[in-house]
Amino acid sequence: MTGEATARPLAQPDATAPIRALPGARLIEVAGVPLAGLPEGVLWWAERRLMVVADLHLEKGSAFARRGQMVPPYDTVATLSALARVIERLDPRAVIALGDSFHDSAGADRLNDLDRAMLHRLQLGREWVWIAGNHDPDLPQGAGGERTAEATIGPLLFRHEPQLGAAAGEIAGHLHPAARVAGRAGSVRRKCFAADGARAILPAFGAYAGGLNVLDAPFDGLFGANFIAFVLGAGSVYPVHRRRLTIG
Repeated sequence: MTGEATARPLAQPDATAPIRALPGARLIEVAGVPLAGLPEGVLWWAERRLMVVADLHLEKGSAFARRGQMVPPYDTVATLSALARVIERLDPRAVIALGDSFHDSAGADRLNDLDRAMLHRLQLGREWVWIAGNHDPDLPQGAGGERTAEATIGPLLFRHEPQLGAAAGEIAGHLHPAARVAGRAGSVRRKCFAADGARAILPAFGAYAGGLNVLDAPFDGLFGANFIAFVLGAGSVYPVHRRRLTIG
């Protein structure tokens, strides 16, 4: 054989392959980082095996009861059980909870023994970071894990409340985003991720946590022209552009 061999560039690994392998997941890119939005409402950074969850609002029921508003006291076990199912499936190396993890700073002290034991089991063998929220700025040592106001990993900044202005790489919670999607047969309202490539705001995970429409005033100025609501469906996440969203 004559001539010189032609050098071929090595194939680059596909960073989105782990996302496509997750049932119902949807690629949500933030500051160039490929993340998976899961239908359970958590964000998954596969490369680092990092799971992010927002606004658990544990012990919200007991907080209401202390003010004389009686609601079924099962929100904590429901929320922790849902969280356990996701953790069992993903087996994350680390978990970041984006604030308002407890409905108030005393919420961790009100955990019953079974719920406290479940939380500690979820933390075993992995890094667990509590971001301070407006509801729970000071968590007691009994909550386990680490506490911080913000956390930066690579190009991503994890905080509770999104900040106005340019914030490339911001991952936040606080606003409990939800979307009402218009269709031929009417409209449907669901929790959602809100993202535009520069930042992402996660839906509230807590069993008693509601949702705020992404078209409402608190979201003004947070997203650019590339804004998409990644709507949580039954087993899948659906990207929906602003033109298909409606108020309410």
